[in-house]
Amino acid sequence: MEKVSIISLKDIAVSFDGEPVLKGFNLSIGDGEFVTLLGPSGCGKTTTLRIIGGFVRPDSGDVFFNGKRITALPPHKREVNTIFQKYALFPHLNVYDNVAFGMRVHGKSERAIRQKVGKMLDMVDLRGFEYRNVNQLSGGQQQRVAIARALANEPKVLLLDEPLGALDLKLRKDMQVELKKIQKQTGITFLFVTHDQEEALSMSDEVVVMDKGAIQQIGTPLDIYNEPKNAFVADFIGESNILDGIMREDFLVEFAGRRFRCVDKGFRTNEPVDVVIRPEDIDISKPDDEKLTGMVQNVTFKGVFYEVIVDVHGFKWMIQTTDYVKSGEKIGISVQPDEIHVMHKSEYSGKFGDYSTFSDEMGDDVQPLPKAEGAE
Repeated sequence: MEKVSIISLKDIAVSFDGEPVLKGFNLSIGDGEFVTLLGPSGCGKTTTLRIIGGFVRPDSGDVFFNGKRITALPPHKREVNTIFQKYALFPHLNVYDNVAFGMRVHGKSERAIRQKVGKMLDMVDLRGFEYRNVNQLSGGQQQRVAIARALANEPKVLLLDEPLGALDLKLRKDMQVELKKIQKQTGITFLFVTHDQEEALSMSDEVVVMDKGAIQQIGTPLDIYNEPKNAFVADFIGESNILDGIMREDFLVEFAGRRFRCVDKGFRTNEPVDVVIRPEDIDISKPDDEKLTGMVQNVTFKGVFYEVIVDVHGFKWMIQTTDYVKSGEKIGISVQPDEIHVMHKSEYSGKFGDYSTFSDEMGDDVQPLPKAEGAE
C-alpha cells in the first residue's frame, strides 16, 4: 500500500551565515505516522523541523502540506504545532488556562474549551491538576501540559524538537511510552527530533537518519538496525564492528583474513566493501583453526551481558555476550551467514567500528594490549 504523504519537502536548500545546512533536501512524511529525524548535533534535523513549522524560510525549494504549497505560509496559519525542549508554558497561568490558551485565541466557546481541556488532561493523565500553577509541576508533568496544549488545537501534525532532553533517564523512558500511546490514540502525525538512537528505535514507525545536512537512510527501526546503508548509519544506530572486506562473489565475503558465507549479493566480483557485524551476533567458543581467534583485552559487566573487547589481528572487536571470559584469555569467535551485513564503501568507510579507543572512554588506567604481530 502506497504511503499517503501529509508533508513533502522538495529540493530544499538553506544556509546560515553562508554555511549550507541543507542542500537539495527531499523528504516525504506519511499521514498518521510517528516519524523521527535522528542524527548528531549540526546535521540539520532541527532546521528541517523549523522549515516545516514555518519558523525558517528556505533559500530555495518548497514545502507542501497535503499537496498544497505552504512555503510562504506563516507558522500560525499552518496546521502544525510545535513542542520544544523548553516547553514555553505561560508561568502566570495555571494548567487549565495554559491548555485553553490556543482555543481562546481561536475564539472557541468556554463550554467547548472546558470539554476539550478535560479530554486533553485525561489523555495526559493530569486530571485534577487543572488549577495547579505550572511552576509547581515536575518536568514530566510540565511536558504533559505542553502536549495537551499542543493537541487541544487539533493540529494535523505535531512537531517535537528533542522534548525529552531535559528529563532524567527513567522519566524519559516513561514519556517515550506515553508519547507513542498518545500518537496512536489521536492518529496525528508526529515528527520527532532526537540524537538518541534508542529513543528513535523504540518510538518510531519510520526513522530518518541524517548527517551533514543529508539523509543517509530512511526505514523502519528494524530495517535501519538490521540493514544499515553505510558505516555512519551502522555506527550511529547501536554498536557495530565495521571491517574492511572484499566481496569475492555473491554470498561469499572475505574479511579478517578468512572467507565467510553471507546472504548478500549484487556486488561486483572482488569489490572492496564494508562488513558490519553487531556485537550481540557473535558467538564465543574455544579457539581452533576453523575459527577466528583473538585475545580478550577487556571485560565489562553491563548488567544483562558482558561487553568484551577482543584483539583479532590488531582489530579490536566488541562482543556482547552472557558468557563470562577473562581478560588475557584466547578465544574463538564465529558468526552465522545471516549475521554478516555487507555494505558498499562510502565517505564514512574506515572511520568507525574498531574499538581500539575503548580505554580512552574508561580512563587512563586501562591500557590496550599491543597489536598482534603482522597487524597492519
